Amino acid sequence: MKHELALFDLDGVIVDTAKYHFISWRKIAKCFNYELKTEDNQKLKGLSRADSLNQILNLANITLDPSSFKIYLEKKNQDYLNYVREITVDDILPGILEALDFLDKRRIKIALGSASKNARLILDQLEITSFFKIVVDGNQVKKSKPHPEVFLKASMEMGITSKKCVVFEDSQAGIIAAKAAGMTAVAIGDKNDFANYDFCYPNFSSINTTELEMLF
Repeated sequence: MKHELALFDLDGVIVDTAKYHFISWRKIAKCFNYELKTEDNQKLKGLSRADSLNQILNLANITLDPSSFKIYLEKKNQDYLNYVREITVDDILPGILEALDFLDKRRIKIALGSASKNARLILDQLEITSFFKIVVDGNQVKKSKPHPEVFLKASMEMGITSKKCVVFEDSQAGIIAAKAAGMTAVAIGDKNDFANYDFCYPNFSSINTTELEMLF
């Protein structure tokens, strides 16, 4: 079956902002005398900002009142934005521009489904906003991945049924969300990091036009 909508995650798929999230969250964790490890950071992939902070608080065995919780969320975001404002088109991950151009020329609709509340800023920084017909980010959903809300909202806004959507994700939470939405799930990364995907590629450079034509 040919698909009609390509749904991209942002962090780790289009651009590697994950390293900036890690640096920023590690600073927050140190406020609680906890050293955030790489394996801890893997569990934050695909989660909302609030859910990520809750994970860190659980790891540090810390409880915050709502006011302090909000302050730490803003502190992390401001630190992260300082890094993000420095990214350029050169930071787009290999193979992404070619894939977007391929899909655009074949009039396949392209949308973004990301937990990031800074998604539009990042797309603008990368100069690729025009490729995306719909951008659904953390500002528009109440439930973060692995809940399928972000992908379902995008497909509904585009008027395309779930079974005609392909999701490109680099996190297990994103893959779970895609499958829960009834969509074809393409994992980007090490196949050992994922389960229940439909296809898996180490990176976008390894997805050639033959594979894209097979999907769309």
